[in-house]
Amino acid sequence: TIVVILLGCFHVTPWGRAVINSVDYANHKIDETTSYALKKEVEDTCRAMIASYEADRLTYEQYNGVANDEKQSWADQAKMRANTTVSNYNNYILKNKFVWNGNVPSDIRIELQYLQ
Repeated sequence: TIVVILLGCFHVTPWGRAVINSVDYANHKIDETTSYALKKEVEDTCRAMIASYEADRLTYEQYNGVANDEKQSWADQAKMRANTTVSNYNNYILKNKFVWNGNVPSDIRIELQYLQ
């Protein structure tokens, strides 16, 4: 009975919660850095964002500077989409760089460049 009471008090005291939370945090970080599923998800997301960026970049380069107003509008829209993707991608890489631990796959870029 005394052990149960002490364990119950441990869970409700600030010191006890701090110990439990720090152990949970450490376990969560270990799971994140060693999880294959998380690594695959981050890599797949990066590859999808790179593909989207490249498609918009190519569209922009193809139609930029064309005399046709409609095609120039396509270029402007593609540039806007590409730059939005760049912003999202660069933030995503910053948030998830721990996944690779400095060992980034060769087809994943550390940073995308904005279209000027």
